[in-house]
Amino acid sequence: MKKQETLYLKIAKIIEDQIHKETLMLGDKLPSVRSAQKLYNVSLNTIKQAYLELESRSLIESRPKTGYYVSKSSQRTTALPTIASIDNHETENTPEELIDKVFGTINQTDVTQFALGLPGKNFLPVAKLNKGIINAVRNRGDAGTAYEPVQGSEELRRAIAKWAIVMEGKITEDDLVITSGAMHAMYNALMAVTSPGDSVAVESPAYFGILQAIKALGLKAVEIPTHPLYGLDLDALKKVLPEIKACCLVTNFNNPMGFQMPDENKQELVRLITQYNIPLIEDDIYGNLYFGSERPRPCKFYDEAGLVLWIGSVSKTLAPGYRVGWIAPGKFKDKIIRQKLVQTVCNSSLYSDVIADFLEHGRYDHHLRSFRNKLYNNYLQINRAVESYFPDNTKIAQPKGGFMLWLELDERISTTELYTTALAQKIVFAPGRIFSQYNQYNNCMRLTYVLEWNERVDSDLKKLGRIIKNSI
Repeated sequence: MKKQETLYLKIAKIIEDQIHKETLMLGDKLPSVRSAQKLYNVSLNTIKQAYLELESRSLIESRPKTGYYVSKSSQRTTALPTIASIDNHETENTPEELIDKVFGTINQTDVTQFALGLPGKNFLPVAKLNKGIINAVRNRGDAGTAYEPVQGSEELRRAIAKWAIVMEGKITEDDLVITSGAMHAMYNALMAVTSPGDSVAVESPAYFGILQAIKALGLKAVEIPTHPLYGLDLDALKKVLPEIKACCLVTNFNNPMGFQMPDENKQELVRLITQYNIPLIEDDIYGNLYFGSERPRPCKFYDEAGLVLWIGSVSKTLAPGYRVGWIAPGKFKDKIIRQKLVQTVCNSSLYSDVIADFLEHGRYDHHLRSFRNKLYNNYLQINRAVESYFPDNTKIAQPKGGFMLWLELDERISTTELYTTALAQKIVFAPGRIFSQYNQYNNCMRLTYVLEWNERVDSDLKKLGRIIKNSI
């Protein structure tokens, strides 16, 4: 096995060198898997692993039914965002008001929405969902008026467990609890594993919803530095593990940076939390939105002690308004179910039926393939626009999936001030300040690319670039 691993990495290195030396140029097609097998005289699996390795590093990209090509990211000239030095001091400049401003645009149809992670209608199978609701009403004798079990619809839980192939059978319907979206799962997970006053480790920058949940529950967030490609600094986490009661992380296509934590880092993370008996709340709602050829494993895959509380949802991929999420809470399942009983009792049985049907009959996988293709094309478009229209010293993250692009601008720029100027021109983005409890990331912003790409979107990015240049 070790010989094969070394061999696929050696082949990947040869191709990587050809790309960097421009023997292979942007857009060039690589040999097919079978042709490469004959060329290098190795097994098909070795070539597949080599191509997967190159794809995971965004050097090549797969295109359905046509093969592998040298990707745009391989010709990257922009720098990655810097790793923050966390200034763990309280500040009066809290981001709540700014978050309210950003969310205040959620129903404004006259703005170009780069701020919120809400998929545009053209990304969603609305007609099929409508049919699903009609069928669910027709097939239910109670028309969806009866309560379903507190743990959630057994049909939906079974469908999720069968569909979650990435877990390789380690999750059953009995391991899952259905929730009202991912944030409901997040709150319940935090409540189950902490008490007011406890400290919770989070990535920095962190999704502002997680920070707000931690604060609302009377907990303290401990921000851990994060690498824009590899994620959480495990050495920094190790130093604070004796002082914290839980970790709350987005390991696959993190919001806002878009990184994918390498498998070996996930394994080490699970080893560390197991050693210290510290629960890990893993928000994996973007895990199915990968740009490579395979869905990355979550930390839950490596969990033997029941300490990882794995969260999923269809809110970002299929039906945001249905509020259907789930959690595999490990040894905290009974506590989660009791909490749900006193909060919401149960979920909407109609929406559970619709989602179960989508999962059961392959419609969700079919939809996700189309969704991922659109996302990746949009990512290339937004990356091109930022490189063309924004200042030359803009630092751009390199997401491996998801739908967020994190930018670091000139240190003289305040994106909080830019927000007001951009909003006046009907453009909204997420200022970097809202992704920390401390006064940092002021020269950063998050843009979402899960929107219909058109001339107006391109034009508004050009306007935004002009606003940024004029503010220096």
